[in-house]
Amino acid sequence: QVQLVESGGGLVQAGGSLRLSCAASGSIFSINAMGWYRQAPGKQRELVAVISSGGSTNYADSVKGRFTISRDNVNNTVYLQMNSLKPEDTAVYYCNAQGYRRPVVTRFDSWGQGTQVTVSS
Repeated sequence: QVQLVESGGGLVQAGGSLRLSCAASGSIFSINAMGWYRQAPGKQRELVAVISSGGSTNYADSVKGRFTISRDNVNNTVYLQMNSLKPEDTAVYYCNAQGYRRPVVTRFDSWGQGTQVTVSS
């Protein structure tokens, strides 16, 4: 089992900043990609940002230049720094991690429980 625990969501005014964190724990052999997704009411879950184990990143066009994803490979933690927040960023943000668990090396694809981000206008 690999568990992901998110923190850092909340209520912020437009133009403000928030930092999300997600820590992975459990029987982890290695983690490849870690990422953040979001789901607004009535909409499908969408990719926000993803980062590989080597540090390569990819962002949704809507957040480029405002959000920054980073990770701590020693502590199996991924972060999302969100600046210049807009009301349309309001959503539940989910952490995702993909990799391999042990002792028998098998693939995992785990999700966090989600954290609410609300941006007021």
